[in-house]
Amino acid sequence: MTVEATFARLRDRIESQLDAALPSAADAPRRLHQAMRHSVLGGGKRMRPLLVHAAGEVFGADPHQLDAPAMAVELIHAYSLVHDDLPAMDDDALRRGKPTTHIAFDEATAILAGDALQTRAFSLLAEAALPAELRVACLQSLAHASGAAGMCGGQALDIDATGQLQSLDALTRMHALKTGALIRAAVRMGALCGHAPTTDLARLDRFADALGLAFQVRDDILDVEASSEQLGKTAGKDVAQDKSTFPALLGLDGAKAKLAELSAVMDDALAGYGEEANALRALGRLAIERDH
Repeated sequence: MTVEATFARLRDRIESQLDAALPSAADAPRRLHQAMRHSVLGGGKRMRPLLVHAAGEVFGADPHQLDAPAMAVELIHAYSLVHDDLPAMDDDALRRGKPTTHIAFDEATAILAGDALQTRAFSLLAEAALPAELRVACLQSLAHASGAAGMCGGQALDIDATGQLQSLDALTRMHALKTGALIRAAVRMGALCGHAPTTDLARLDRFADALGLAFQVRDDILDVEASSEQLGKTAGKDVAQDKSTFPALLGLDGAKAKLAELSAVMDDALAGYGEEANALRALGRLAIERDH
């Protein structure tokens, strides 16, 4: 089976499991449950859960043990998008080619949906059929990546920097928290489920850090070059909101050169692995080559 076919099969599996893990839209409170399902199902690249499975594959992890971490990281990602789109944050009306949650429902429901998705993520991990020590390790990884030391902290830095010219170091640090931390947690949870040695965890952290930054650099380039229809979200938002971006600081050619540099870092981090790391390599290429 090709890597692409494997990803398609895994996306179907992840979608089905997320559908089952979320509350029924027919159950009360129906509006909240409908908003949660709207925010998660029927779209998205599923990059983070795919990374869980790909990292686990490197170390021969039981695929069934990867399901809960994969769903949990995707629910955290979905909640972050719901809140990121709110009027008080990025104020966006389009996500994954459909109305954002606060547009489809209302602002209060969107806030509650994000909160409920976050708590559902941690309950899935806490209840997972994993050894207790592994459950705790995954919970620690995801919690650290999601809070003030990770994604939320990066979002706060992003808000503080709006309208200001950031240095390249400051921009890189912000995105290492806002985007990179959750990607690193996804890779690490997969590796933990395969009982990866400490030295391997360090190598995969290096891969994940480069991938997370590459994902954001590509995002910034697409915000300049792609249309809203192509992206499934509003194009040109960064310029409109006067945000520092990699193309703004480096120029488009410089940003593309940065992508090539990060690609080399990812290749080097995985150089010691064989075919078992092909899925991780493919996801690294996807982060760099994607068109939406």
